[in-house]
Amino acid sequence: MGVRHPKQERLLRLEAKSLDGELREVLTAGLACSPFEAEAVLDAVKQVYAPLWGQGGVPGRPGEISLVAVSADEPAGKPIAACEKRTISLRLHRGAEDDRLLEEPGPRGFRRARLPELCQQALSQGALLTREDLAFRLFFVGLRTISRDLAWLRGHDDRPLPLRSTVQDIGPVLSHRVEVVQLALEGKTTSEICRTLRHSPEAVSNYLGTFVRCAQLEREGLDVGQIAFLLRRGRGLIERYLELVRGCAQQKLWSAQLQRMLELGSGGREKKAVRGDIHGR
Repeated sequence: MGVRHPKQERLLRLEAKSLDGELREVLTAGLACSPFEAEAVLDAVKQVYAPLWGQGGVPGRPGEISLVAVSADEPAGKPIAACEKRTISLRLHRGAEDDRLLEEPGPRGFRRARLPELCQQALSQGALLTREDLAFRLFFVGLRTISRDLAWLRGHDDRPLPLRSTVQDIGPVLSHRVEVVQLALEGKTTSEICRTLRHSPEAVSNYLGTFVRCAQLEREGLDVGQIAFLLRRGRGLIERYLELVRGCAQQKLWSAQLQRMLELGSGGREKKAVRGDIHGR
């Protein structure tokens, strides 16, 4: 049995969650390239596209940061390098509000105030952060510092954060998203859902938007696999969403709320966009 090298293993995990690592995985797993061939293709892509990078891009909001994270639908225990990845965008710094946090109580208070929402932002985009993501991609501190922050949060709030390391503790991650939809169907407002589940308004809007699109696509006759493919969500989540849609037929309040969501949600525009995807594919 060989000697483990934790630092080297950590670097390999971080590399697997970079854009280069994501492309290598696509080439080796999806196209059956050897590691040597994958590296050669990666170099060729860089040579062709590097001159165009940074030109004509649409800048994000101030304070936003992009990173590659593991898909929330990947099971716990699976090696990071073999997991599906998602490129997500997180709003790390919100402006004057966070300037005040950094001034008083300071960087530690800022991290502890922002950690829950950042984890929810990632989950709303279908990804789960790790301690390494928080330490080396977002806050640029050591793992011990992040571990202390997470321990402090656990001591002050018994609701687990949606991190990849706690996926088993919170049950299936999809239950977190399903609970948001259930509360909306019960007539709860976005503000009430945010207070109850410690979600950001953006996360709640994202979950409800996916649910509405799921209901629309089922009405158009698509099956679970097609809906999951088009919405880029796990099959398990789509199945749970469709169970809620069918449950609406048994409850008048849920049925009325679903109809309202279909009419007032992102209905028309997104429906046309998805139809375009279907015909285009």
